[in-house]
Amino acid sequence: MVNRLAQARSPYLRAAAHQPVAWYPWCDEAFERARREDKPILLDIGAAWCHWCHVMDHESYDDPEVAAFINEHFVPVKVDRDERPDVDVRYQNAVAALSGQGGWPLTAFLTPEGHVFYGGTYFPKHDRYGRPGFLRVLQTVADAYRRERDRTREVAAQLVQELRRAQTATGPADLTETLVEEVLDGIAQAFDVRHGGFGSAPKFPHPSALDLVLYHFAYRREGWLEAVARRTLDGMARGGIYDQLGGGFHRYSTDARWRVPHFEKMLYDNAALLATYSRAYALWRAPLYAEVVEGTAGFLLHVLADPAGGFGASQDADTGPGDDGDYFTWTLEEAAAVLEPEELEVVRRRFDLNEQGEMHHDPRRNVLWVAASLEELATQLGWSVQRVRAVLDSAVQKLRRARAGRRAPAVDHTLYTGWNGMAAASLLVAHQATGVDPYAEAALKTVDRFLREGFQEDHGFPHALHDPAGPRTLEDQVHMGRAMLLAYGLTGQHGYLDAAVRIAEVLDREYRDPVDGGFFDVPKSQARGPALELPYKPIQDAPTPSGNGAAALFLQDLSHLTGQARWAERAHEVLRTFAGPARAHGYFAATYFLAASRLLQPSAHVVVSGWRGDPAAQSLHRAAWSAVHLDRLVSWVEPGGTLPEPARAMAERAGSHATAFVCVGSSCAPPVTDPAALRQVLESGQIRLGGPAG
Repeated sequence: MVNRLAQARSPYLRAAAHQPVAWYPWCDEAFERARREDKPILLDIGAAWCHWCHVMDHESYDDPEVAAFINEHFVPVKVDRDERPDVDVRYQNAVAALSGQGGWPLTAFLTPEGHVFYGGTYFPKHDRYGRPGFLRVLQTVADAYRRERDRTREVAAQLVQELRRAQTATGPADLTETLVEEVLDGIAQAFDVRHGGFGSAPKFPHPSALDLVLYHFAYRREGWLEAVARRTLDGMARGGIYDQLGGGFHRYSTDARWRVPHFEKMLYDNAALLATYSRAYALWRAPLYAEVVEGTAGFLLHVLADPAGGFGASQDADTGPGDDGDYFTWTLEEAAAVLEPEELEVVRRRFDLNEQGEMHHDPRRNVLWVAASLEELATQLGWSVQRVRAVLDSAVQKLRRARAGRRAPAVDHTLYTGWNGMAAASLLVAHQATGVDPYAEAALKTVDRFLREGFQEDHGFPHALHDPAGPRTLEDQVHMGRAMLLAYGLTGQHGYLDAAVRIAEVLDREYRDPVDGGFFDVPKSQARGPALELPYKPIQDAPTPSGNGAAALFLQDLSHLTGQARWAERAHEVLRTFAGPARAHGYFAATYFLAASRLLQPSAHVVVSGWRGDPAAQSLHRAAWSAVHLDRLVSWVEPGGTLPEPARAMAERAGSHATAFVCVGSSCAPPVTDPAALRQVLESGQIRLGGPAG
C-alpha cells in the first residue's frame, strides 16, 4: 500500500498521509490506473477546516478494515476543495443532481473516465444518523459496478450531458428595474423577521445579499431595507456565529438565532463580512458595527496574516477527534477559574454562561453570545453602565488570555489569490469607513506581494501563490482585479490600474465564451482531462461572490476609471447573458444583481486633479476616499494626465489648481475645490446625474 500524499502542499492532504488508504492526489496517474484495472474511483473532497471531514477520516479512512476494502476494489483519490475549486464545483453539481445534497466531505464514485454514478456527503462507518454505514455503501457500490458496468457507465454519461447543459445555461434578456425588484422581493420574503438573516436553520450570513440591500437603502432610504440589514447585522454581531472574544466570524450557524456555529473560520467569509459591516458602519455609525469591523479585521491581521503579505485560507474548527469547537467554548468552571466573582457574574449574564451549555458532545460547554446589553446589565445589577463596562472589559481580557493558553485549531496558511483579493479589497473598504491606517497597509502589502510573486502578463494570477504554474480560476482574476482598482483609488499609482487592465485582457482572451457570452470558471487551456472538460459558467454566490457577477462589477469599475467603453460593453454582455439563470437563483446570485443595479444607476466617479505633493489636492483626495457614499470610485490625476471624458473639459478650465469632479454616467457636477464641499456633494444624495449605462 502506497499513500502518495506525504509531499502534498495541502495540509488537508498531508493530514491523510498516515492513513492505510492508498490515496492518490488529483492526477492523471489515478485515472490511468482505473482504466487499466477497470476499477471505479472513490473520490473524497474535503478541506482542512471541515469538521465532518475530520470525523469521516477518523471513523473510516483511518480504519484498516475500511481501507483494505477500498484498496482492493477502488482507486482512491483525495482532493482539497480549497486547492481545487474547479474540480470540487463540478463534482458537487454532479452529486447534487444524483442525490439532492452536496457539501463536505463530498464522497463520489466515478467511472474510470471520471463520471459520477453514485455519491453523497458524510457516511458514518456504521448505520447512524439515518445514513447508511460507509462499509456497506462501499460493498454495494463495488458490487453494482462489477455486475452492471455498462449500465453504470451509460447512466454516468447521461448525467454528464445534463450537467453540460445546466452548467453553461444562459438566458439572454435586457436588464430592467423589474428584474432587480424581483430579487429584492425575494429577499423580503426570505427575511427572518425575528432573528434576521434569510431562511431558517442552518443559517448562512449571505454578505452579498446584504451588500445588495445596503446599496439600495443608500439610494432609496426605504425603511424595510434598513430593517433587513440592521436586524441581520445586529443578530450576527451579538450571536455565537461571531467570536465574542477573538473577533471574526465562524462559517455558519446551526440554528436560526445565530447562536451555535460551525466553528471553522474562513478567509472569504470574514473578508466579505468585514466589507459589509464597514459599509453599514459608514451609513449608520453604530458602535456595534465599529466593534465588529475592529474584531474581524483583527482576526485577519493577527491570526491569518502572513508576515510577508497576504492571508491564510482558514482556521480549523477542531484540534482533533472528539473535539467540536472546544477552543472557542467555555464551561462555567473554566470561566470561574480565571475570573473574580463580580466578573463571573457579569460574564454569566452578558454571554448566557451556565452549567448547561449548547454543545451536544459536551453539554457543559457554552457558546458565548450576547444575551444582555450593557444597559440591561446595569439595570439587573444596580450598577452604573460605566462600572459594567469596566468589569466586563477586565473579564473579557482575562478570558482572552486564558483561551490563548489553549491548543488552538490549526491555520491553513495557503495563500489563495481570489480570497486574498477579497481580503485586500475589504480592508481598503474598512479603511474608507474608519481611517485606520494598518488596514490599508495590510491590503497594499497583500496586493503588492501577489503582483510581485504571482502575476504573469499573459495568464494573470495562479489560484495558489505557491504554485505559479498551477490551476487558475476566474474568481482569482476578478477578485484580485477589484482589489487593484481600490488600491489605485487610495494611492493614485497607475501600476495598479495597468495591472487591472492586463487582467481584463486575460479575461477576454482566456475565459470569455465568444459564442454564447459570459466567462468560464477556468481558462480554456485548463479545460481538459477528467471533469474539467465539462464547462462551467458561475453565476451563483456559492460560497464566494460568483465569478461572472464579480467580473461584471470589476469591468464596470475598470471602464469608469479608464474611460474605455469596451469594458462596460463586456460587463453589459455578462449581465444580459445570465439574466434568466440569475432570476432563477434569486438572492443566491446577489453579486450579479448588484452589478445589474449599477448598470441601471451608474457609479459615482470622483476625479481629483492636482499635484501629488499639493496639500490642497491631498485634502480633496482624503475627502473623496472617506466620504460616506457606498458606490463611488476615486481617481487622482496630476495635471497633464489622462482624465475620463466627462471631466476633461472642466479640468482644462481649472488649470493646475487642485480640483475635484464628481461624475455619474456622462455628466459631472460643478468642480469643487473645498474638501468639505466635496463631502457634501457625495453625501447629499444629489449626484444621480447620469442615466442608465449602455
